[in-house]
Amino acid sequence: MVKNKKIFDVFIREKPAMMLVNMLNSTSDVYGSTLAKSVDCTYSHVVKILQEMEDAGLVNFEKTGRLKILKLTKKGEEVAKHLDAIRNAL
Repeated sequence: MVKNKKIFDVFIREKPAMMLVNMLNSTSDVYGSTLAKSVDCTYSHVVKILQEMEDAGLVNFEKTGRLKILKLTKKGEEVAKHLDAIRNAL
């Protein structure tokens, strides 16, 4: 599996790809802080990547009080499914 993981990293930036895949496979609400922990990344880096993903139409932020819940858009869900399939194929 380690060899397969390395080849995936050659083609795809690991952290952003895994952020989308983790959001796709999550069974509960996803927050920036929990996403940062799941991909072993700093919160500030995750927020920067999420802002780029929002600009690209991949994710939305749903504000609930002080919390921001992350949601994949239809386009984001499609991309995440493809990334997950590529990762599993490797």
